[in-house]
Amino acid sequence: MSQLVKPHGSETLKTLLLDGAEREQALASARDLPQIRLSSRERGDLIMLGIGGFTPLDGFMGKADWQGVCDNMALTDGVFWPIPITLSTDAATADGLAEGAEVALVDAEGEIMGSMVVNEKYTIDKAHECQQVFKTTDEEHPGVKMVMAQGDVNLAGPVKVFSQGEFPEKYAGIYLTPAETRAMFEERGWKTVAAFQTRNPMHRSHEHLAKIAIEICDGVLVHSLLGNLKPGDIPAEVRQKAIKTLIDNYFVDNTVVQSGYPLDMRYAGPREALLHALFRQNYGCSHLIVGRDHAGVGDYYGPFDAHHIFDEIADDALITQPLKIDWTFWCDKCGTMASMRTCPHTADDRVLVSGTKLRKLLSEGGDVPDNFSRPEVLAVLREYYEGLQDHEKVKVELKGHSAR
Repeated sequence: MSQLVKPHGSETLKTLLLDGAEREQALASARDLPQIRLSSRERGDLIMLGIGGFTPLDGFMGKADWQGVCDNMALTDGVFWPIPITLSTDAATADGLAEGAEVALVDAEGEIMGSMVVNEKYTIDKAHECQQVFKTTDEEHPGVKMVMAQGDVNLAGPVKVFSQGEFPEKYAGIYLTPAETRAMFEERGWKTVAAFQTRNPMHRSHEHLAKIAIEICDGVLVHSLLGNLKPGDIPAEVRQKAIKTLIDNYFVDNTVVQSGYPLDMRYAGPREALLHALFRQNYGCSHLIVGRDHAGVGDYYGPFDAHHIFDEIADDALITQPLKIDWTFWCDKCGTMASMRTCPHTADDRVLVSGTKLRKLLSEGGDVPDNFSRPEVLAVLREYYEGLQDHEKVKVELKGHSAR
């Protein structure tokens, strides 16, 4: 019997991904169905439904679940859920669908990713969802922009999933399903596992957080987002190379599993921290590392709002618990990474390390202090940014030639 945490709201993972003859038959039938085009976010959500990452959901949410999640962070059956998982389309397409009809779910490239029985069609107050989930309706917020841009009608119903997209091949050895991470943890004899969520390469502060967790748990899952980010963020393949370089050089063997998952970033701050804990429970993690400004963007959230929200939910809402860690920084007087709880010195002695600062220094070709990032990691990132600068130079030269 597994000693890992149980999946969320279920004794077993609910995987909706078909394979073998069952998949081939369902896929053949889907080719004759009306098509619903998936956004990038919806595509990632569908894959998570397929691999069991969104256990216990069996498809995209209906209006009652949407309302309950927005207002009370709970499905109609009482199961905790912090962010709506919905599918939308335009009004004209929705009008052409009878309730009970089956539709094919198609991505931007035309691949049939799955199918769904349309049990419900409904409209929502998009501004209400944004205010509840993101705490703002400002369309400069990338998550708000995503919701406001979606179709006017939501479709709900159970899904069958046919594909995991490009993730298994593009990120071979990194992209792992919940069943695979659970098997890996059990093989290593781990009972307690802390997930480290990241959409950035790991700098010294991230390394410090992961090592704190290793002192507490049997191991750490460095779990990177592989879906879409906002402009200016570092691509997943570069991040994975940088993270592997750090793990290979600065972590003890058999203390870290490097992996990734297929979602797009929502930038929902505190609510996304709860979602991160929820689906990490499905991946087998007992804890989630929650540092400063978890899943935030801009100045929309306070630095520790993601800490506080875990205190606002019921004790039995999640099995996976947060490891709340204070501001971390390099202290010149301590001569090491430290936090507000461990360092007695003043702000003048401290260097705050952030992904934003690191990206800025690298993109401008500036010197990066040794206390920001390990030299081996910096070499990977500099190679990426130098490639970007070379690309821009070529573009400028080509533009000059065409003008002549």
